[in-house]
Amino acid sequence: MEQLHTGAAAGAAPGRTRTRWMILAMLFAITTINYADRATISIAGPEIKKELGLSAVQMGFVFSAFAWSYVLAQIPGGWLLDRFGSRITYFFSIFLWSLFTLFTGAAGFFTGAAAVVVLFGLRMLVGLAEAPSFPGNSRIASAWFPTNERGLAAAIFNSAQYFATVLFAPIMGWLVHTHGWHSVFYVMGGLGILMSFIWLKTIYGPREHPRVNASELHYIQQGGALVDLEQRGGAGRPAQVDTFACIKELLSNRMLLGVYIGQYCITTLTYFFLTWFPVYLVQERHMTILKAGFVASLPAVAGFLGGIVGGWMSDRLAKAGYSLSVSRKVPIVIGMVLSMSMIACNYVDADTLVVAVMSLAFFGKGIGALGWAVVSDTSPKEAGGLSGALFNTFGNTAGITTPIVIGYIVQNTGSFSGALLFVGANAALAVACYLFVVGDIQRVKLVKSLKP
Repeated sequence: MEQLHTGAAAGAAPGRTRTRWMILAMLFAITTINYADRATISIAGPEIKKELGLSAVQMGFVFSAFAWSYVLAQIPGGWLLDRFGSRITYFFSIFLWSLFTLFTGAAGFFTGAAAVVVLFGLRMLVGLAEAPSFPGNSRIASAWFPTNERGLAAAIFNSAQYFATVLFAPIMGWLVHTHGWHSVFYVMGGLGILMSFIWLKTIYGPREHPRVNASELHYIQQGGALVDLEQRGGAGRPAQVDTFACIKELLSNRMLLGVYIGQYCITTLTYFFLTWFPVYLVQERHMTILKAGFVASLPAVAGFLGGIVGGWMSDRLAKAGYSLSVSRKVPIVIGMVLSMSMIACNYVDADTLVVAVMSLAFFGKGIGALGWAVVSDTSPKEAGGLSGALFNTFGNTAGITTPIVIGYIVQNTGSFSGALLFVGANAALAVACYLFVVGDIQRVKLVKSLKP
């Protein structure tokens, strides 16, 4: 394999290839589809609520269905990534979540309680299938990117969650308005199935990719990329860690525990945006669903830009000689402080000001969304998938709690004021975790859970 890369380099133009950025572009595209499929239920939510006659609490449970299975499947998903590698595991993940998204449109053929059960069950299947996605992103970034580029790489694929809203919220709003809520699921599911096969033709490990030359391989390896990660994850290779002992060892690490809890708080903001934000615009701000679809894209633009700024800031600090701890923590803390500004929406009436404040809040959320870069920096090389899965388990537990808590707040108070306070408080707690719990950020070396 080394001869292959050397030969490719000899016949190539001077300089190194930039294949890693093509890999990142694919991660960005797939993550955009991933978050668009998650958001289908929120865009279609007002019409589903109206057609099926659901209460706010019932909608909260429907919104949370995805996260229940997504959280429960994180550890198995991480194990699959470490066992079979990112390329093939992720392919089946994309294909299956897209298939179940497509099937969700058929919930409209049922009525009453049966429709709710079918809708809930299919959203759970989507969550189950999506479980390996973000640990897979982190694992691929660890294999392809040197440390001083990893912050930007993680910020770019993570910012796809905002780009998904920018690109697809207006489209999905138009689909609901013109063709009914079922059409959203048919269109997004079909697009995802197509992308799964493009993924299979595009993604390889650094040593196996036909377009990488020896110069790029040397550059990323010398910079800290784990270029052999996918080779160790191949089928038929023995596990290098005891899974349950590894989970215990990871959870006993104070730095990782602080990162995990911080991610729960940060993901609370994400799930407010993915589930209740369009309903907030329709119910609290009295917008039409068509207008809400377009308005929801404006804070998403700010979140996307914030994500790029946060990754750039982090890598710039690292290249300037600051420690990994400083270069990762500074953007996270600044971003979460800005996110707390959403509470100000409780004290303004003009829709323009609401959108401006929400845009500032999600710009901050984008800046602070560097958790996956921290996971790539800290995960033990023998268990990158498992570490990412634990991180995502903590984070997406917020996908269960946030929709339900906000549902109860809205139903009991008749207002979103308490909901915005709840979300803002989570941003403050994330700051506390990174300042007072995490400590120095460094790669974990397993001791107790390695197999001989």
